[in-house]
Amino acid sequence: MYDVVIVRYGELALKSPGVRNLYERVLVRNLEAMLKQEDVSFSRVYREWGRIFIESDDPGAAKAAADVFGVVSTSSAVKVEADIDAAAKVCADIGADLIKDGESFGIRARRSGKEGLSSTDIGRLCGDAVWARLESLGRTPKVDLSDPDREIFVEMRQNKAYVFTDIVKGVGGLPLGTQGKMIVLMSGGIDSPVAAWLMMRRGVKIIPVYANNKPFAEDSALERAIKCVEVLKRWSPADDIKMYDVPHGKNLDTFINNCNEKNTCLLCKRTMYRMAYEIMKKEGADGIVTGSSIGQVASQTAANMHAEIYGLGIPLYHPLIGLDKTEIIDLARRIGTYDISIMPTSGCGAVPARPEINAAFDLMVREEEKLNIEEMVEDSVTNARSFFIGNE
Repeated sequence: MYDVVIVRYGELALKSPGVRNLYERVLVRNLEAMLKQEDVSFSRVYREWGRIFIESDDPGAAKAAADVFGVVSTSSAVKVEADIDAAAKVCADIGADLIKDGESFGIRARRSGKEGLSSTDIGRLCGDAVWARLESLGRTPKVDLSDPDREIFVEMRQNKAYVFTDIVKGVGGLPLGTQGKMIVLMSGGIDSPVAAWLMMRRGVKIIPVYANNKPFAEDSALERAIKCVEVLKRWSPADDIKMYDVPHGKNLDTFINNCNEKNTCLLCKRTMYRMAYEIMKKEGADGIVTGSSIGQVASQTAANMHAEIYGLGIPLYHPLIGLDKTEIIDLARRIGTYDISIMPTSGCGAVPARPEINAAFDLMVREEEKLNIEEMVEDSVTNARSFFIGNE
């Protein structure tokens, strides 16, 4: 019976009229792209005040739309004229199919605008219609507005009324593409894809950068990172994702041969920031995203994170900074990257046996004095390769 999907959003409604209009248009574009990507049939996606609607009778439409950033919830609904008799009849039809003998039901009514029947009146009249239909079928109806076995929702708007029974929770956030773009340091482990996804959820387009530690890492590590980005592409249906593979193994060898071995990981991370910053400027991006979580590994102690960035002036974002590993794993499973991230790889062969865990704030500055760091970064970025991950 369903012929339309109601799409609800949250934060967009708080924006100024001009910003809200822009965000809604981006959201419509992303919804259309997601529906096409998921092979969901639909005729059009259109806006009304406070709602977006998808004309579709495809049973997968509500779920696909719920996975678009910016969507709070969706519902497959029956659309009728904004008339109480028409809405009550649809409620009765649905109730006859849905409510078994002895089950209780409740009508959840909502209206927009100040004219016409109140929400209470709509609920009562539609409930009466359901009650009468159930009695005519020989069933014993029960009404329970607190905790019913079955719920029927009615949304009465100015031009149309919508009747539905299910609400699919959306992913929330802001429409992807409304908050610019950022570089993401993408290792392919559990953390970095989750960090990328969280920034995408806040409307940021991502440009993953993989620091390739070969010969200290196997090719399988790069393949794992690419597979993670391929999963993230599913959440970015309207645009392909540009990814960089930046050679970094030569830099690691230089650190090992010229600096204190225990500082290798700190120098590695700081140089990754430097390389990402150069790519950020090249791409016109606005920041660099990491998968760091405070205290999770040696390089992510508070002291070390300070030393890694001291004097750089680079805009860094750490969306996982306050999460524990269990929370990050749960998100990775939700996103779809967890099984990829735990694929076995040999790890990095440059990691020292006893890495520094409490670096002085200026330690990396002093270590870099032993190196021609600007030339090293320029060489890595010049020899980086970029490629697109899309639907094909």
